[in-house]
Amino acid sequence: MAVKIQTTKGTIEIENDVIAMIVGGAATDNYGVVGMASQNPLRDGVNQILNGDNYAKGVVVRQTSNGVAVDVFIVVGYGMKISEISKSVQARVKNDLNMMLGIVADEVNVTVQGVRMLED
Repeated sequence: MAVKIQTTKGTIEIENDVIAMIVGGAATDNYGVVGMASQNPLRDGVNQILNGDNYAKGVVVRQTSNGVAVDVFIVVGYGMKISEISKSVQARVKNDLNMMLGIVADEVNVTVQGVRMLED
């Protein structure tokens, strides 16, 4: 399913995989985020950290009346303040979606699927 944006010159359709790549990149660029996790860890592997090709497994995009709602599944570093990391991910995802695609994210829900030791 694609997100559709109506403009004066026509309709723009943006596939969910494109949005997932931008959301995944924005989420993993935050300090304290080890990587993206699967939204269904039992099916895709509990300990699997998703790479750039699989960000779509860790992001759910739903179209709302005013924009989109995004669910992001992440793994954070051990000893990090989860609430601050989640707020940072929310702000970065909203900003990147607006700047790169012109999409307003009504909701950015961050789910922490696990905690890992940070590798130096």
